Amino acid sequence: MTSNTRLPASGDTPLATARFDGKDQLVKQSNAQIGWASDAMAEMLRRLDLRYIALVPGASYRGLHDSLVNYLGNRDPQMMVCLHEEHAVGIAQGFAKVTERPMAVALHSNVGLMHATMSIFNAWCSRDPIVILGATGPGDAEERRPWIDWIHTSKDQGALVRDYTKWDDEPRSAAAAVESLMRGRQIAATEPKGPVYICLDTGLQEAKLQKEIDFPDVDRYQPGKPPAPAQDAVEEAARLLVNAKKPLILMGRVSRQMDDWNARIALAEALGAAVLTDMKAGSTFPTEHPLHLVEPRFRPSPESSAITKEADVILSLDWIDLKGHFALTLGKDVRVEAKVIQCSVDDYLHKGWSMDYFGMPPADLKILSTPDQLVRPLIEAVNRLRGNTDKAEPKWPVRKRPDLPKPRPEGVMGLKDLALVVRDFRVGRDVTMASYALGWPAETCTFEHPLDFMGNDGGGGVGSGPAISIGTALAVMGSGRFPMTILGDGDYCMGVNAFWTAAHMGIPLLVVIANNQVYYNDVAHQERMANVRDRPVENKFVGQEMIRPAIDLVAMAKAQGLDGEGPVMNATDFAAALERGEKVVRAGGIYVIDARVDVGAPGDGDRGHTSGRRD
Repeated sequence: MTSNTRLPASGDTPLATARFDGKDQLVKQSNAQIGWASDAMAEMLRRLDLRYIALVPGASYRGLHDSLVNYLGNRDPQMMVCLHEEHAVGIAQGFAKVTERPMAVALHSNVGLMHATMSIFNAWCSRDPIVILGATGPGDAEERRPWIDWIHTSKDQGALVRDYTKWDDEPRSAAAAVESLMRGRQIAATEPKGPVYICLDTGLQEAKLQKEIDFPDVDRYQPGKPPAPAQDAVEEAARLLVNAKKPLILMGRVSRQMDDWNARIALAEALGAAVLTDMKAGSTFPTEHPLHLVEPRFRPSPESSAITKEADVILSLDWIDLKGHFALTLGKDVRVEAKVIQCSVDDYLHKGWSMDYFGMPPADLKILSTPDQLVRPLIEAVNRLRGNTDKAEPKWPVRKRPDLPKPRPEGVMGLKDLALVVRDFRVGRDVTMASYALGWPAETCTFEHPLDFMGNDGGGGVGSGPAISIGTALAVMGSGRFPMTILGDGDYCMGVNAFWTAAHMGIPLLVVIANNQVYYNDVAHQERMANVRDRPVENKFVGQEMIRPAIDLVAMAKAQGLDGEGPVMNATDFAAALERGEKVVRAGGIYVIDARVDVGAPGDGDRGHTSGRRD
């Protein structure tokens, strides 16, 4: 397809239509009559259409576990057994990134919740909806087992994550738990979206129902429609943009729906506006469109900085860290002369503990709406002012992208060589890329569909990539899209046992490890410190390398039932490995490629930091 052709509307994004027949089947059919409080909770999960529940088994929710198996028959939701609580939440986050709907997670007591806190923070920062169920030992001290129930019982357990969840609750009856689950799902899926936490008392789960539960009609308790922009704000925004000499659109957190993707293209074309996109947000606009002037960026480039400086009206569609973008492009203390239109509902989520709201940007017109609620009425207002519905002449010079080099066929790959091979592999394939390793050369990225790339984890830690990639792969199963992820070796090693769940459940995925055997991002920080303090730069690798012995990354995968190969040392062999991996994945398997990367390869500049923390 041509880069500037609008894709046909296709309604909703894929919603994980596959079912896992033959996985974790019941040994014996059970009495499925509702009789326990946990049965009511399980029934409500089904009615809420929470199709999967990722979990690490735990005694604190043994009642709910029994109900999921023997009352529901392990279907709708189906359990996805994980080897770490972080992975359970990460899988749900990856699923939400594609489907924009929540998945369920179950965490064992306070200890499971503490394990999961990093991945909950990721989902919070990324504004991804998840319904997280926790548990606590019996609130009634007389019912606690000696020792274990005491250390697994906490007062106000939700306080552990209250600063980075939208809502939490600890219901005291079966009927209250039913309503809590319904409310939690509604809140998680309401813009701005995010995780919620519901703590279920062990004693309550295991109590017999004393009366019949009156289950509500869930269709009457759906998430509310996002707020529409005020008409006068739409008209003012249209006037500013139509009269602008150099309008600029910053595409931030927007929907994955194809109709919305097409509407964003139509808006840019109606204005002749330049468009910049952010790797943190994923694929939000076709990268090869003539109005997409430079490659998507994780941080601004000289080209994107020049465009921001030239713009006289800037429309921010929930751009992540707008104040930071201005500081990096214009200068930290430089006044923003352009008129700024900021469209976002993120203000409704801001709290005091986490600074994920970023610096306060200037906004001449602040519109409290979701970007995709604004775009269509804005197109109508723009076309009324222009007096026609034709495409506007571009108000920016069309910039020809420089031709990319071919990867060096021999010698250890640099990260750019690896990226060029991946770019060639994606041609002609509908690849959903769950993750790119840190430092990925953005000029090699081509996005033509809202599911081409899912963005970053949100919280900037290490170890989330494997689980989020599995959740993404789960969500696109049955859609015809090819699931793939590029992980740094540090990210892979920290989260590698997430892949057992994918192998167990039969979730196909192609995994590439950009393996430079070092936490290279932190090497760059140590080099900076050495230069500032006049100390030996040569020591920058000390305490950073993952060698002596080298880690057998593929063996770690094969130990969990996956297939793979490596280390692959050059671009020619890597391209062949991708072809072999594709065959395995299309047959329903998981294939892991250890692709060795030389941090000092020619042409890589300061790239190659594929392992370190995202700071």
